[in-house]
Amino acid sequence: MDAGFWPVEKCETQLVYNAANKAPEALTDTQSQRLIFAYKTAALLIVALTLPWSLYFIWIGQWPIAIANLILMALAGVSSLLIRSGRLNTALVVCELTLVIFTVLYTLMFDEPSEGAPRVTHLYLLVLAMLGYIGHLRRKSAFQLAVTAVSLVAFVALSCTTYAFPFAQPIPDDVRSIGIWANGILSTTMMCFGIYAIQREITRPKGMALELSSAVRKGEMELHFQPQIDLAGKVLGAEALLRWQHPKRGRIPPGDFIAVAEAAGLMPLLGGWVIQEACRTLALWGDDPVLRTLTLAVNVSADQFQVEDFESSVLEAIRVHGVDPARLKIELTESVIVHDLEPVIAKIENLRAAGIRFALDDFGTGYSSLSYLRQLPLDQLKIDRSFVRESLDTDRGTALARSIVQLGLDLGFVVLAEGIETPAQHAFLRDCGCHEFQGYLFGRPMPAGAFAEHVREATRTASQAAPALRLAVVDWPKQLRERGGTA
Repeated sequence: MDAGFWPVEKCETQLVYNAANKAPEALTDTQSQRLIFAYKTAALLIVALTLPWSLYFIWIGQWPIAIANLILMALAGVSSLLIRSGRLNTALVVCELTLVIFTVLYTLMFDEPSEGAPRVTHLYLLVLAMLGYIGHLRRKSAFQLAVTAVSLVAFVALSCTTYAFPFAQPIPDDVRSIGIWANGILSTTMMCFGIYAIQREITRPKGMALELSSAVRKGEMELHFQPQIDLAGKVLGAEALLRWQHPKRGRIPPGDFIAVAEAAGLMPLLGGWVIQEACRTLALWGDDPVLRTLTLAVNVSADQFQVEDFESSVLEAIRVHGVDPARLKIELTESVIVHDLEPVIAKIENLRAAGIRFALDDFGTGYSSLSYLRQLPLDQLKIDRSFVRESLDTDRGTALARSIVQLGLDLGFVVLAEGIETPAQHAFLRDCGCHEFQGYLFGRPMPAGAFAEHVREATRTASQAAPALRLAVVDWPKQLRERGGTA
């Protein structure tokens, strides 16, 4: 899998899944973008509605209430700045926690109910409870559930009692008579939007699943390709990466639709398309003298690997498109391997007998790698990008990356390091003994046409450099003698 990309499972009758673009953070997915927009809008509304009241309370000399409103505006501003800086999770924690505390304190201090004016500030606790639950739907969180629970408990307590601080300074009833309606309408409106957001979140997977089921038929899916190179910098092949180009919503990040596809049982459909498209691509490459030797790697999900006709479906795709099986590489993750090992080995051996090669993806991230690694008939190990990223950060990271590479070498595997982004990482892993490399340093995932041109350009560059390299090799003994050495 390439750096910064999620693995997209490839299934169908063929079960192969493609490593798709992993969003760097949840901030990039559509769900988080909606949440960011909602919180920015809420912060803006708080400022817009609170500022006039603050000025009014300053004008009538109610300084404690004015200061409390100014504090609320400051909290909204801080939350907005955190969101703008990209720290959504921090913003949620700060915003929700402080608003719950503020709402309770404000209610007890200034919103003491009277015979002609009930308290209404506590209504916003229902809104905060709903926001906490929406945050929990976005990303499972004990904190968000705690916010929801605390908000509901506080709402019930404030609704069922008339308690206020002994030193409370209630807002005058003539002012509260206006605030009752304003706050009641605003909190109810916010609740309606919250209910709509929850409905969208609950129905989103179902709606997306329906769209996914027709996306393949409508031609909305496409493969992108990320180069894999050897020690000399030559492009050996690529890894296939799935993309969904929605006609209305544009490109949907794989992190948004992979889990939905898995839950809806659609991975066989997507995976079948991926393997068919991969074989079709290999067939097209076979007619190009520059591309005809390239390999193409696709990943296989655990669920799809267990399907009974896995081998026959893959071999049928190869036969239909008339491609050399040796040019197709299937990448397994440890989630595939942790199942009953004997059937896994049997399937791998059957496909390897046909010429297909196998790689273990994300090596080093699991818990039982060493226990099965010696038994599996694999051809390649892919060092997970997390080890590549940390290989030069600390002495421990350096030692760990070197040890993982050496383990692969000792077991006789071709070792590929993925997620390489800097020349320093490349040089280090090359010195460790890695045979092949993949990452942004050598090329981002690109459409088929751009990838073909990338390979052609790399080939032209290499051929132009070859005469100079040959000349240097031929003249090396002469140069050495001129420097006083011996050849």
